[in-house]
Amino acid sequence: MPISAHYGLTVLIWGLTWTAIRLQVEAAPVDISVFYRFVMASVVTLVVLAIVRRLEKLTLKQHGWLVLQGATLYSINFLLIYRAAESMTSGLLAVVFSLAALFNALNGWLWLRLQPTARLYPAISLGITGVALLFWHDLQLGNATATSILFAIAGTFWFSMGNLVSIKVRMSQVPLFLANAWAMVYGAVILGIWCLLQGVEWAVPTAATFWGATVFLAVPGSIVAFYCYITVIQTLGADKAGYATVLFPVVALSVSTWLEGFEWTTTAVLGATLALLGNYVLFRSAKAERL
Repeated sequence: MPISAHYGLTVLIWGLTWTAIRLQVEAAPVDISVFYRFVMASVVTLVVLAIVRRLEKLTLKQHGWLVLQGATLYSINFLLIYRAAESMTSGLLAVVFSLAALFNALNGWLWLRLQPTARLYPAISLGITGVALLFWHDLQLGNATATSILFAIAGTFWFSMGNLVSIKVRMSQVPLFLANAWAMVYGAVILGIWCLLQGVEWAVPTAATFWGATVFLAVPGSIVAFYCYITVIQTLGADKAGYATVLFPVVALSVSTWLEGFEWTTTAVLGATLALLGNYVLFRSAKAERL
């Protein structure tokens, strides 16, 4: 499958997860919802690997990197982002999370000495401005505490660090699907420990909408989307892959138009256009750049 298809699937699936997350947390506490998501994702992935006989033995060092990936991509970042969502609008959260593209570039330069492309910063500027305009109404409401904003920034930063960890995991020669399986296991363990420390009630939700949303978040939203996203990171670099966080709010609002009657104002249309323009600037060919 071409890398453009991996990128497109990441944007599409993560754009749809916004609605699934809302359905999930309406029926159960946030922490336990995230826990069930990654328990299901890790179990499904390990079962598939067992069936196809791809459960290879890994070294202690490789498992160490996978624990770190589980902490940064599949647990702590979600806990922080979900905490932020409890007291800030989804629009402001989307704007903050779109900073992942910038964090990826900065962290890649700081930790891996990866030089960002010249087109990255204008593209990110267009993208973040576009997301801000897209959610301009939410931003005007301003109903976010300083704590929630810090949670959102911290969660986005952890997600960005997870992107870099995934590069180190690849360098340690762990097959991608196997790496994701074990990282999700460790993420679920971390989430389980957190739930125990917080005294979360371990009741099993009975709502069909909860389990439908959880299946979607676990399989397409976690197994498929993260596989595609990390493939993009390993092929194009974390800086370009991070631009997916700018585009999936556009998909989310497109879905909201159908399901919730979201109205596309002039500002929202301009915002979506700028976000897409930033994507064009980032990925346009070198040949087009010379014209």
